[in-house]
Amino acid sequence: MSGNHPGGRTRRAASHDCHELALDIERVLDVATRQAVRAEFRFDPRSPWVVAVEFLVEGGPQASWRIGRGVLQQGLYALSGLGDVRMWPSKPRNRATAWLQLASGDMAALFELPAPALAQWLEHTYELVPAQHELAGVDWDLAHAGL
Repeated sequence: MSGNHPGGRTRRAASHDCHELALDIERVLDVATRQAVRAEFRFDPRSPWVVAVEFLVEGGPQASWRIGRGVLQQGLYALSGLGDVRMWPSKPRNRATAWLQLASGDMAALFELPAPALAQWLEHTYELVPAQHELAGVDWDLAHAGL
């Protein structure tokens, strides 16, 4: 990534049990043009499979996406995801950045983001809710009652 990108800032929202990460990332518009974007990642242990991401452009529109936590985690090391969401490391041996591609209809956006900050934050989410334990907190009686 070009420019000064200190990584991210992690915080825990007091009003919810959500855990947040704010990253300065870049949207790749073409070979020579990039746009600064603020990405705010939110993890809620009550919905452990997904990460909500808000993409904010100063003076511009914002977009919201829900991305599988596993897609983000795997995308730090290898190509991950299908269809609308894909992620992969920028260089397999140098994991300083990763590419995130989002598509909807005939529109697509490619972002470059700092992999170490995202990896550290994701590690924290897996400490909160380990992989393969996402269903441990489900009240199955309540879930079945809603059917």
